[in-house]
Amino acid sequence: MGITPTILASLNTTQDALVKHLIDDTRSVFSTMLGLELMHLPLEVDPLRHFTDCISAMVGLAGTYNGLVSVHQPISLGTKLASVMLDTELKEGDQDILDALGEVANMVAGNFKQHLSKGGSDIRLSTPSVVTGHEYLISCKEAGSLNLLFDLDEEWLMVSVLLDMD
Repeated sequence: MGITPTILASLNTTQDALVKHLIDDTRSVFSTMLGLELMHLPLEVDPLRHFTDCISAMVGLAGTYNGLVSVHQPISLGTKLASVMLDTELKEGDQDILDALGEVANMVAGNFKQHLSKGGSDIRLSTPSVVTGHEYLISCKEAGSLNLLFDLDEEWLMVSVLLDMD
């Protein structure tokens, strides 16, 4: 779908520039927090709303721009990522997995909000929310979106940003 022309004009930027920022911010978080440098070139994809055997960590944005930053991955990958981040062997279903992945989404959102205003001080972040399950649907107000699919050791990871203005 892409970010709306109104928002792009308000930000004085382009869709390509925002995509590059989201790629750089995601790679930075995964490199710093997880020591992973192997995120291949991401693909811009249509937004997914229906998930099977996944974990989705989400952080809301409120202020000059409102929206949602989310990181979605299969449960198996989420378990591996949290284990690496916490330097301990976790098993599927451990609460620490949800906490760790919520923090990853929080860091991506915190980095990305810096591109939405000078220093990002006029945009607040919500507490991370994490959803996991065999099958679920995420529904939110229609807004402009960026949706990037990363390949990580033959498993996928999707990072999405939904943006709207008051």
